[in-house]
Amino acid sequence: MGKIIAVANQKGGVGKTTTVINLGFALSELGKRVLLVDGDPQGNSTSGIIQKRNIKPNLYDALLCDISVKEVILPLKDGKTSIRDNISLIPSNLELAGAEIELVPVFLRELRLKKVLEPVKDDYDYIFIDCPPSLGLLTVNALSASQYVLIPLQCEYYALEGISQLLKTIELIKKDLNPALEILGILLTMYNRTILAQQVLDETKRFFKDKVFNTLIPRNVRLSEAPGFSLSIFEYAPDSSGAGAYRELARELMNIGK
Repeated sequence: MGKIIAVANQKGGVGKTTTVINLGFALSELGKRVLLVDGDPQGNSTSGIIQKRNIKPNLYDALLCDISVKEVILPLKDGKTSIRDNISLIPSNLELAGAEIELVPVFLRELRLKKVLEPVKDDYDYIFIDCPPSLGLLTVNALSASQYVLIPLQCEYYALEGISQLLKTIELIKKDLNPALEILGILLTMYNRTILAQQVLDETKRFFKDKVFNTLIPRNVRLSEAPGFSLSIFEYAPDSSGAGAYRELARELMNIGK
């Protein structure tokens, strides 16, 4: 069975979508079978790698309309580059925003995504779920469906503020919904060689100890530009420092648990 990993942090702009896309593509480049699940109504994981909009069916249809997940999965293989041969996407758009409300009366509402992914969880080595910047029902579904949670943390002054609420949410989900859930690691993003960034790194290591990834994702303009062309960093700027960091992170991830 593959690893199901929720990429979560209720703070926006910390690199969740950038990590889901580029870590997924890095693992695909290494020959791993990868599924990306766009669990954010903003649909940035979708628009960041494909140019189509308002794709039907999508994650909303799988969650609320009982559409088979196999009808929703979109293979990214395009015949142009081998990096897309092993990677697929469950797309989303703003329609998913209604799911927060529409799921409220649904039986076992917190476990809908787990049920959706059940038929395909053995078809992939890694499934990454891009969570919205909130701790609402969509994020709860992602955490309930996952074995692990990866937490991107931006190297800025307020980075650690608010993360305590995410940790409380994780503990509640472990207690009531998903006892197997573990923190895979804390990923420092937008790192540069400043005193502030080093202070954030030191403080994070002091608090989370060995749960902090050795790989640091640098502040890199190419990482910011790539989604505008619906490309991963490996297709847009394969020799950039951002691409190198995500390749390093993929190798580090593959060694966890060995």
